[in-house]
Amino acid sequence: MMANSIQTISFAHLALVFIPVAAVIAIMWKWKLGYKTSLYAIARMLVQLLLIGYFLAYIFESDNALIVVAVLAIMLVSSSWIALRTLKIPRKQLYLKSFVSIAAGGSFILLLVTQGTLNLEPWYLPSYVIPLAGMIFANAMNSVSLAGERLEAETGRNIPYEKARVIALQASLIPITNSLFAVGLVSLPGMMTGQILSGVSPFIAVRYQIMVMCMMFGSAGISAATFLILIKSDISNYSPPEAIENGQEEA
Repeated sequence: MMANSIQTISFAHLALVFIPVAAVIAIMWKWKLGYKTSLYAIARMLVQLLLIGYFLAYIFESDNALIVVAVLAIMLVSSSWIALRTLKIPRKQLYLKSFVSIAAGGSFILLLVTQGTLNLEPWYLPSYVIPLAGMIFANAMNSVSLAGERLEAETGRNIPYEKARVIALQASLIPITNSLFAVGLVSLPGMMTGQILSGVSPFIAVRYQIMVMCMMFGSAGISAATFLILIKSDISNYSPPEAIENGQEEA
């Protein structure tokens, strides 16, 4: 018989999942891979999720459109900044283009899904809009980050921009493409698993997961392609500080 609610996880039992995390951190420390960044990321994840749990409870109870819009804006602003974390070009120089790219792919798809596919009433229904926006913007952010980093690497090897752009877009789509191949065979993704654990029929959960996979693929492709187009001049004109210094020394 299918359960009607998700089992509550106690903090004591939750602590068990940090055992493999500690193992990976230990390996990184032993191999001198800069474990402090991962440690900071895990600590930040923990704090952010604990805080957002209380915050989301308040948002769902308030049922206020302005609060939902404010949360979406924070998601968009933050994801646009984080997406540029691994790029060599200064973030301030590329931030607006990152913002436009993620907004172009993410906002359009969020609107299509919530107002077209789901036809939410009211349109800002927090329990749907915020989780879906989180998935879409995070996916677009990762795609933009991968595309930008690969474009920098390819153009740094003197690959022409047009060819480098194709390679970069292809690389940015690898994670979601692998997910499309694996879903249903290797993995049961988060939304589908969560719904099944909550007692939703697998037949209904499958429809939601199809929606999610399509919106993830779309947001990744549109945002990455837009970003690659917008940063063409930045990539072409950028000279790393070390290159400038070497040029001055030679002069």
